[in-house]
Amino acid sequence: MIHFDISNLEEEKKKLEQKISKPDFWDNQEKSSIILTKMKRIQSKIENYRKLQAEIENLESLNELLIEEEDIELGKEVLKSTINLEEKIKKIELGTLLSGKYDKNNAIVTLHPGAGGTEAQDWVEMLYRMYTKWAINNGFEVQELDYLEGDEAGIKNVTFLVKGENAYGYLKGEMGVHRLVRISPFDAGGRRHTSFASAEVLPEITEDIKLDINPEDIKMDVYRASGAGGQKVNKTSSAVRLTHIPTGIVTACQTERSQTQNREYAMTMLKSKLLELKEKEQKEKIENLKGIQRDIAWGSQIRSYVFCPYTLVKDHRTNYEEGNIEAVMNGNLNGFIESYLKTTVKS
Repeated sequence: MIHFDISNLEEEKKKLEQKISKPDFWDNQEKSSIILTKMKRIQSKIENYRKLQAEIENLESLNELLIEEEDIELGKEVLKSTINLEEKIKKIELGTLLSGKYDKNNAIVTLHPGAGGTEAQDWVEMLYRMYTKWAINNGFEVQELDYLEGDEAGIKNVTFLVKGENAYGYLKGEMGVHRLVRISPFDAGGRRHTSFASAEVLPEITEDIKLDINPEDIKMDVYRASGAGGQKVNKTSSAVRLTHIPTGIVTACQTERSQTQNREYAMTMLKSKLLELKEKEQKEKIENLKGIQRDIAWGSQIRSYVFCPYTLVKDHRTNYEEGNIEAVMNGNLNGFIESYLKTTVKS
């Protein structure tokens, strides 16, 4: 019988309960909010482990009954339950690989086309659909933050928030350049084209992460939203673009109807980018001291998606590959994600 050791979680829960029960707990709203969020996360893990343990015990009972009765329908039920449990256990095991500082956070994902005009912009739209499918299939919520449609087809730029526990931990390995090889639907001659698109993945900044920004260093522009038409188009100047003058970093949000809400999301994105820049600079200092030659992750090709002359999706960092490219484009990315996380843990 499989058992989940949740004693450490139970102990951590007790310590948090003691803090919450103190009379001065609510004096510091910011601190109390962080503790309550942590408490909720631990409680959820404990409940999930207990539910899973109950499912395992029930399946073992059904299996014993099947041995005695050899019922075909019962056998189908046991097989279905076994496959379902294996998937749940695999997801928990994958979660144990997430030990990064911001792995538990929501993820802010931005997709940009490379050179190639309409062809590359269409590739961005395909990737956007792929990540949206992956998120929904794995219980995450997707919120579009900024969207600029292509001139003829596809997307020039899109930024979206993937909400849910460990979203950044799962998606952080998707950052880099994605390469597409296919017969172009935009080429009258039916020739094969290679297109590139880049994915930027950042953790959403939460209240417990301190990052001071001088208001005088931020330039704010407002403009009318320019979505894909219909409800996406906002007739008022509610879209917000923020520019951090010292670094030149620009963030924008246009999907909310309120200018205030758009500014809040743009500010969250700006903080996330500044945090990444700060940590990248610190990492470079450490690696310079060690004498390590640092790869530029943003310009590296991490994965190829080949539709022609054969079908294959291959990750060049881990060598993990899938032949069913349609399944991958419909969000079947867990094999790539798991392979990347296992590789980074080993290294």
